[in-house]
Amino acid sequence: MSSFPWKCPYCNHTCTVTSENYSDSTHRFRLNNKYDRLVGVNTIIVVCPNPECKEISAKALLFKSATTYDYTPEEKPEKTWNLLPQSSSKTYSTAIIPEVIINDYEEACLIKDLSPKASATLARRCLQGMIRDFWNVKEKNLFEEIKAIENKIEPEVWEAIDSIRSLGNIGAHMEKDINIIVDVEPDEAQLLISLLEMLFDEWYIAAHKRKERLKKIKELKASKDHLKKVEY
Repeated sequence: MSSFPWKCPYCNHTCTVTSENYSDSTHRFRLNNKYDRLVGVNTIIVVCPNPECKEISAKALLFKSATTYDYTPEEKPEKTWNLLPQSSSKTYSTAIIPEVIINDYEEACLIKDLSPKASATLARRCLQGMIRDFWNVKEKNLFEEIKAIENKIEPEVWEAIDSIRSLGNIGAHMEKDINIIVDVEPDEAQLLISLLEMLFDEWYIAAHKRKERLKKIKELKASKDHLKKVEY
């Protein structure tokens, strides 16, 4: 196999994965399954190359064959399971992002495949918490809160944020016509989660790094001023 870059979900280090820390296999079967064709369960295992981590990541994917006469897996899996770790959530510091917001984000990641609609609802709740905390905005509902920050952020980011609200509403509120069923797919829930992660980076983490840089500059000035006093 060819080596490839990989980011560990445990330690967040970007590593190069080789055959020494990667393994995959496929179990094929028919067994009179409902698809009436060969089905394969592909397992992928990666051990983090970081000597301080060495955690095991494991994923399973269910593929059905595109043909009835041999096993030619379809491009998109029927089902994906994150075995280790169970959630695809990234690690964030509660010293930078409020714990209640991180909890909603982690839960949205955990149930993304099991219940994408519920995951979207949690992403919506997470977004509302971020707007209220970071922008110090509190209106009667999320729609008004998003409107309140429209002139403070880039237009494309604002539109994406409003999309989280809209998709989250699918899980939070039933349609007036109960015969209309609108579903959220796992890959759509993942898009919302990815947007939350982008906002974590651009809002909280960027602000924290800026604060740290300014603090270092202030400390540098103080140390230089102290040296001047010593010289005199």
